[in-house]
Amino acid sequence: MQMEIAIETETRTVTNIEDKTGTRAFRDAQREQTSILAPLERAALYGFARRMPAWVNSDHLSILGFIGMIGAGAFYAASQHNPLMLHLVNVFIFLNWFGDSLDGTLARYRDRQRPRYGFYVDHIIDTFGIFFLLFGMTRSGYMSERVAAAVLISYFMLAINSYLAAYSIGIFKISQWKLGPTELRLLLMIGNVFLFYRPRVYHHRYLLFDVGGVIAAFGMSLMLVVLSIQHTHTLYKLERLPKQ
Repeated sequence: MQMEIAIETETRTVTNIEDKTGTRAFRDAQREQTSILAPLERAALYGFARRMPAWVNSDHLSILGFIGMIGAGAFYAASQHNPLMLHLVNVFIFLNWFGDSLDGTLARYRDRQRPRYGFYVDHIIDTFGIFFLLFGMTRSGYMSERVAAAVLISYFMLAINSYLAAYSIGIFKISQWKLGPTELRLLLMIGNVFLFYRPRVYHHRYLLFDVGGVIAAFGMSLMLVVLSIQHTHTLYKLERLPKQ
Protein backbone atom coordinates (compact mmCIF):
# COMPACT_ATOMS: atom_id res chain seq x y z
CA MET A 1 0.00 0.00 0.00
CA GLN A 2 1.14 3.77 -0.73
CA MET A 3 -1.13 4.77 2.10
CA GLU A 4 2.66 5.26 0.03
CA ILE A 5 -1.31 4.11 2.77
CA ALA A 6 1.70 3.97 -1.02
CA ILE A 7 1.14 0.83 -1.10
CA GLU A 8 5.30 0.23 -1.36
CA THR A 9 6.86 -0.21 -4.81
CA GLU A 10 10.31 -1.72 -4.91
CA THR A 11 10.71 -1.02 -8.61
CA ARG A 12 12.77 1.94 -9.67
CA THR A 13 10.89 5.04 -10.71
CA VAL A 14 11.55 6.97 -13.86
CA THR A 15 11.49 10.51 -15.16
CA ASN A 16 11.51 11.78 -18.72
CA ILE A 17 14.48 13.74 -20.08
CA GLU A 18 15.72 14.66 -23.52
CA ASP A 19 19.04 13.36 -24.76
CA LYS A 20 21.40 15.28 -27.04
CA THR A 21 19.55 14.14 -30.16
CA GLY A 22 16.29 15.57 -28.87
CA THR A 23 14.61 12.16 -28.45
CA ARG A 24 12.86 11.16 -25.28
CA ALA A 25 14.94 9.12 -22.87
CA PHE A 26 14.33 7.82 -19.38
CA ARG A 27 16.27 8.27 -16.19
CA ASP A 28 15.66 6.54 -12.90
CA ALA A 29 14.48 8.87 -10.16
CA GLN A 30 16.24 8.67 -6.82
CA ARG A 31 14.28 6.49 -4.41
CA GLU A 32 14.06 7.52 -0.76
CA GLN A 33 13.02 4.96 1.84
CA THR A 34 13.58 6.22 5.38
CA SER A 35 10.83 4.42 7.27
CA ILE A 36 11.37 2.90 10.70
CA LEU A 37 11.47 -0.70 9.49
CA ALA A 38 13.35 -0.03 6.23
CA PRO A 39 16.76 -1.52 7.29
CA LEU A 40 15.21 -4.74 8.60
CA GLU A 41 12.85 -5.01 5.63
CA ARG A 42 15.67 -4.49 3.13
CA ALA A 43 17.75 -7.26 4.69
CA ALA A 44 14.77 -9.63 4.73
CA LEU A 45 13.85 -8.93 1.11
CA TYR A 46 17.36 -9.56 -0.19
CA GLY A 47 17.43 -12.77 1.81
CA PHE A 48 14.20 -13.86 0.12
CA ALA A 49 15.56 -12.81 -3.30
CA ARG A 50 18.66 -14.97 -2.87
CA ARG A 51 16.53 -18.01 -2.05
CA MET A 52 13.80 -17.46 -4.62
CA PRO A 53 13.44 -20.38 -7.13
CA ALA A 54 14.61 -19.56 -10.65
CA TRP A 55 11.15 -20.11 -12.14
CA VAL A 56 9.68 -17.30 -10.00
CA ASN A 57 10.03 -13.84 -11.57
CA SER A 58 8.97 -10.30 -10.70
CA ASP A 59 5.70 -10.56 -12.62
CA HIS A 60 4.64 -13.53 -10.50
CA LEU A 61 5.32 -11.52 -7.35
CA SER A 62 3.42 -8.48 -8.65
CA ILE A 63 0.42 -10.70 -9.35
CA LEU A 64 0.72 -12.19 -5.86
CA GLY A 65 0.69 -8.68 -4.38
CA PHE A 66 -2.44 -7.83 -6.35
CA ILE A 67 -4.15 -11.05 -5.26
CA GLY A 68 -3.24 -10.15 -1.69
CA MET A 69 -5.13 -6.85 -1.90
CA ILE A 70 -8.16 -8.40 -3.60
CA GLY A 71 -8.22 -11.23 -1.06
CA ALA A 72 -7.94 -8.82 1.87
CA GLY A 73 -10.88 -6.81 0.54
CA ALA A 74 -12.94 -9.94 -0.09
CA PHE A 75 -12.38 -11.33 3.41
CA TYR A 76 -13.11 -7.93 4.95
CA ALA A 77 -16.50 -8.14 3.23
CA ALA A 78 -16.95 -11.74 4.44
CA SER A 79 -16.15 -10.71 8.01
CA GLN A 80 -19.54 -8.99 8.21
CA HIS A 81 -21.06 -12.42 8.81
CA ASN A 82 -18.05 -14.14 10.37
CA PRO A 83 -15.47 -12.05 12.27
CA LEU A 84 -13.01 -14.94 12.08
CA MET A 85 -12.42 -13.90 8.46
CA LEU A 86 -10.36 -11.00 9.82
CA HIS A 87 -7.55 -13.48 10.44
CA LEU A 88 -7.57 -14.34 6.74
CA VAL A 89 -7.48 -10.62 5.96
CA ASN A 90 -4.15 -10.49 7.78
CA VAL A 91 -2.87 -13.46 5.81
CA PHE A 92 -3.64 -11.72 2.53
CA ILE A 93 -2.15 -8.42 3.71
CA PHE A 94 1.06 -10.35 4.39
CA LEU A 95 0.91 -11.86 0.89
CA ASN A 96 0.47 -8.36 -0.51
CA TRP A 97 3.56 -7.18 1.36
CA PHE A 98 5.57 -10.18 0.18
CA GLY A 99 4.68 -9.80 -3.50
CA ASP A 100 4.58 -6.02 -3.73
CA SER A 101 7.82 -5.48 -1.81
CA LEU A 102 9.83 -8.34 -3.29
CA ASP A 103 9.10 -7.91 -7.02
CA GLY A 104 11.49 -4.99 -7.53
CA THR A 105 14.09 -6.41 -5.15
CA LEU A 106 14.18 -9.64 -7.14
CA ALA A 107 14.49 -7.70 -10.41
CA ARG A 108 17.46 -5.74 -9.08
CA TYR A 109 19.09 -8.83 -7.57
CA ARG A 110 18.91 -10.66 -10.91
CA ASP A 111 19.64 -7.52 -12.93
CA ARG A 112 16.35 -7.91 -14.81
CA GLN A 113 15.00 -4.41 -14.32
CA ARG A 114 12.32 -2.77 -16.48
CA PRO A 115 11.97 0.72 -14.99
CA ARG A 116 9.06 2.04 -17.05
CA TYR A 117 7.11 -1.22 -17.04
CA GLY A 118 7.71 -1.84 -13.34
CA PHE A 119 6.80 1.70 -12.33
CA TYR A 120 3.53 1.64 -14.24
CA VAL A 121 2.46 -1.89 -13.28
CA ASP A 122 3.24 -1.47 -9.58
CA HIS A 123 1.32 1.76 -9.26
CA ILE A 124 -1.69 0.73 -11.31
CA ILE A 125 -1.91 -2.40 -9.15
CA ASP A 126 -1.76 -0.21 -6.05
CA THR A 127 -4.54 1.97 -7.49
CA PHE A 128 -6.92 -0.93 -7.98
CA GLY A 129 -5.74 -2.66 -4.81
CA ILE A 130 -6.53 0.19 -2.41
CA PHE A 131 -9.97 0.51 -3.98
CA PHE A 132 -10.75 -3.19 -3.43
CA LEU A 133 -9.40 -3.01 0.13
CA LEU A 134 -11.51 -0.02 1.17
CA PHE A 135 -14.57 -1.35 -0.64
CA GLY A 136 -14.26 -4.54 1.39
CA MET A 137 -13.99 -2.52 4.59
CA THR A 138 -17.24 -0.69 3.86
CA ARG A 139 -19.01 -3.97 3.04
CA SER A 140 -17.83 -5.41 6.35
CA GLY A 141 -19.64 -2.74 8.33
CA TYR A 142 -16.44 -1.91 10.21
CA MET A 143 -15.93 1.37 8.32
CA SER A 144 -18.51 3.84 7.06
CA GLU A 145 -18.63 4.78 3.38
CA ARG A 146 -17.88 8.46 3.99
CA VAL A 147 -14.74 7.71 5.98
CA ALA A 148 -13.59 5.19 3.36
CA ALA A 149 -14.14 7.81 0.62
CA ALA A 150 -12.09 10.35 2.60
CA VAL A 151 -9.24 7.85 3.01
CA LEU A 152 -9.34 6.91 -0.68
CA ILE A 153 -9.31 10.52 -1.89
CA SER A 154 -6.50 11.49 0.51
CA TYR A 155 -4.48 8.47 -0.59
CA PHE A 156 -4.88 9.23 -4.28
CA MET A 157 -3.99 12.91 -3.82
CA LEU A 158 -0.86 12.02 -1.86
CA ALA A 159 0.08 9.42 -4.48
CA ILE A 160 -0.37 11.96 -7.30
CA ASN A 161 1.93 14.34 -5.43
CA SER A 162 4.59 11.61 -5.19
CA TYR A 163 4.37 10.85 -8.92
CA LEU A 164 4.62 14.55 -9.82
CA ALA A 165 7.65 14.93 -7.57
CA ALA A 166 9.31 11.90 -9.17
CA TYR A 167 8.83 13.48 -12.60
CA SER A 168 9.64 17.12 -11.82
CA ILE A 169 12.24 16.81 -9.04
CA GLY A 170 13.63 13.34 -9.73
CA ILE A 171 13.02 12.02 -6.20
CA PHE A 172 10.46 9.36 -5.35
CA LYS A 173 9.73 9.14 -1.63
CA ILE A 174 8.40 5.75 -0.65
CA SER A 175 8.00 6.78 2.99
CA GLN A 176 6.83 9.99 4.62
CA TRP A 177 7.69 11.07 8.15
CA LYS A 178 9.25 7.69 8.99
CA LEU A 179 6.12 5.83 7.91
CA GLY A 180 5.97 3.71 4.78
CA PRO A 181 3.66 1.10 3.30
CA THR A 182 5.13 -1.67 5.44
CA GLU A 183 4.48 0.19 8.68
CA LEU A 184 0.93 0.98 7.54
CA ARG A 185 0.28 -2.66 6.68
CA LEU A 186 1.53 -3.67 10.13
CA LEU A 187 -0.74 -1.11 11.82
CA LEU A 188 -3.68 -2.39 9.79
CA MET A 189 -2.97 -5.98 10.81
CA ILE A 190 -2.77 -4.98 14.47
CA GLY A 191 -6.01 -3.05 14.03
CA ASN A 192 -7.69 -6.19 12.69
CA VAL A 193 -6.78 -8.06 15.86
CA PHE A 194 -8.33 -5.32 18.01
CA LEU A 195 -11.29 -5.17 15.64
CA PHE A 196 -12.05 -8.82 16.32
CA TYR A 197 -12.52 -8.12 20.03
CA ARG A 198 -13.65 -4.49 20.06
CA PRO A 199 -15.12 -3.08 16.83
CA ARG A 200 -16.41 0.06 18.56
CA VAL A 201 -14.69 2.54 20.90
CA TYR A 202 -15.59 5.40 23.24
CA HIS A 203 -18.55 3.78 24.98
CA HIS A 204 -19.37 1.88 21.77
CA ARG A 205 -20.33 5.12 20.00
CA TYR A 206 -17.79 5.06 17.15
CA LEU A 207 -16.47 2.36 14.86
CA LEU A 208 -12.80 1.62 15.55
CA PHE A 209 -11.92 1.81 11.85
CA ASP A 210 -13.86 5.05 11.44
CA VAL A 211 -11.65 6.62 14.08
CA GLY A 212 -8.54 5.14 12.46
CA GLY A 213 -9.72 6.20 9.00
CA VAL A 214 -10.30 9.80 10.06
CA ILE A 215 -6.82 9.92 11.61
CA ALA A 216 -5.30 8.40 8.44
CA ALA A 217 -7.14 10.82 6.14
CA PHE A 218 -6.12 13.80 8.26
CA GLY A 219 -2.50 12.62 8.41
CA MET A 220 -2.26 12.10 4.65
CA SER A 221 -3.91 15.46 4.00
CA LEU A 222 -1.42 17.18 6.30
CA MET A 223 1.46 15.42 4.53
CA LEU A 224 0.06 16.54 1.19
CA VAL A 225 -0.10 20.21 2.22
CA VAL A 226 3.41 20.20 3.71
CA LEU A 227 4.96 18.36 0.75
CA SER A 228 3.17 20.55 -1.77
CA ILE A 229 4.68 23.65 -0.16
CA GLN A 230 8.14 22.06 0.02
CA HIS A 231 8.10 20.86 -3.59
CA THR A 232 6.78 24.17 -4.90
CA HIS A 233 9.55 26.00 -3.04
CA THR A 234 12.19 23.60 -4.37
CA LEU A 235 11.02 23.95 -7.96
CA TYR A 236 10.75 27.74 -7.63
CA LYS A 237 14.42 27.90 -6.60
CA LEU A 238 15.48 25.51 -9.37
CA GLU A 239 13.69 27.51 -12.04
CA ARG A 240 13.93 31.04 -10.72
CA LEU A 241 13.23 33.56 -13.45
CA PRO A 242 15.92 36.20 -14.10
CA LYS A 243 15.09 39.73 -13.06
CA GLN A 244 13.82 41.90 -15.90
